[in-house]
Amino acid sequence: MAGFEYDSFSIEGYALIMPVPLHWRRLKERGFNQSVILAREVARAHSIHLDFEILKRTNYTKPQTNLSRKQRSTNVKGAFEVADRERVEGKRVVLIDDVYTTGSTVRECARVLIKNGAADVAVLTLARAVQE
Repeated sequence: MAGFEYDSFSIEGYALIMPVPLHWRRLKERGFNQSVILAREVARAHSIHLDFEILKRTNYTKPQTNLSRKQRSTNVKGAFEVADRERVEGKRVVLIDDVYTTGSTVRECARVLIKNGAADVAVLTLARAVQE
């Protein structure tokens, strides 16, 4: 596969691909993390290192689906942490998620990554949902 093309984003210069993590209980319920599947394909297509162990979801949160914008933000606040700061420090990271609705989840992930030394965090999603 030659790679994916993105009209408003250049993936060149990014060192890490990271999926938005699921809490281990949600992963056990679902049996898979769709963001890992997407991240694996983007990493492979662009020959960028995939790491799904650095960013961890430490809090088991309610599903975001039926929550308001404010509830979504509150729901994910403090839900993520970086397992190994040295592996993210100074790196440009592409964060992968399946659906972008309000951006609460990826915003919280990016905040935690930047707080732990990431030089830059870009977000790629498969779909954009409209919240009513």
